Order: sequence, then C-alpha cells, then structure tokens
Amino acid sequence: MAYWNSRGLRGSTLEELINFTNKKYREKGLALIQKIPTPIKPIKIDQKTRHISLAYFEQKSTVDYIGVVQGISVCFDAKETTKEILPLQNIHEHQMNFMDDFEKQGGIAFFLVYFSKHNEYFYVPFQSIKGYWKKAKDGGRKSIPYKEIDREYIIGGKNGVYLHYLEQIKKYVEGM
Repeated sequence: MAYWNSRGLRGSTLEELINFTNKKYREKGLALIQKIPTPIKPIKIDQKTRHISLAYFEQKSTVDYIGVVQGISVCFDAKETTKEILPLQNIHEHQMNFMDDFEKQGGIAFFLVYFSKHNEYFYVPFQSIKGYWKKAKDGGRKSIPYKEIDREYIIGGKNGVYLHYLEQIKKYVEGM
C-alpha cells in the first residue's frame, strides 16, 4: 500500500508551471491538455478543515497529463531531479506500458524533465526513455545522464508562456 504524505508534493512547482502553460495554450486555442489526478483513498481527514492529512493511492497512475494538440493526441509525465541524472526508478513500468500502448494507437508520448541543478527544462520523447529503459532492464545504467539529454529539445519561454513545449512537439513530429 503506497501512502501519500509530504512526498506527494514533489514536483509541484513544475506541475504549476505546466498547468499555467496548458491554461495559456487553451486560451489561445493551441491545445487542450488536462492534468490527470491520481485517485487516493483518505485515511485521516481533519473534520474542521476537511483537509486530508493521510491517504493511500487507490490505483497506479498512468501519466500526469493527456490531451490533444492541433489534432494530435498527446500524453506526458512531468519529472524533476536535483541530480546530474534522471533516475529511471522515478519512471514506473505501468507508465512505460501505458505510453507504449498510447503511441501504438497513433499518439505521441513524452516526458517534460526539469534538471533543477541547471534550471533547465527538456522535452524527452518516450522513445528515448524507452531505449534507456530497455538497457536498464538488461543490466545497464539505471539513469539518464544530464549530458546525454538532447539539447535540441530544451524548453524555453515565449509569448507569455514559461514552458513553451509545443515547439518541441512540432520539432519531434517534423523529424519523425
């Protein structure tokens, strides 16, 4: 049983930036992306404030976000690391399976990764992660080094959008 407590807020700043970006995309008619909540079962609830102080996850989550970008179905997960690596243990097998199935249906799956040590955000295609994932399963490296992240997919801000990741989706689609 996985419990939700203080660890549940990891990556919340990244998710706030993504949520703000997605709101701007919707307002501009560029994309419709929804945050997928992880179902939880409350254990402790403060009766006065109705705040949940302890809960457990009812089921495994799939991805953080799902939606459509100008006719293209997309799903993605947000990952943040304070290290020089993205640990693959932060990506779960059920997420990889969901993303693989999503792409088999013609959608595009990816990760938005924030390396806080460098204050840099990246679009990382699912297929790139999948390659590292397979090598790790076969006994290889269990992380992706920062220096191996494709700099072509660095995410910047533009037109009032702090994490303008649509440009990287376009670049990826054009390169397919």
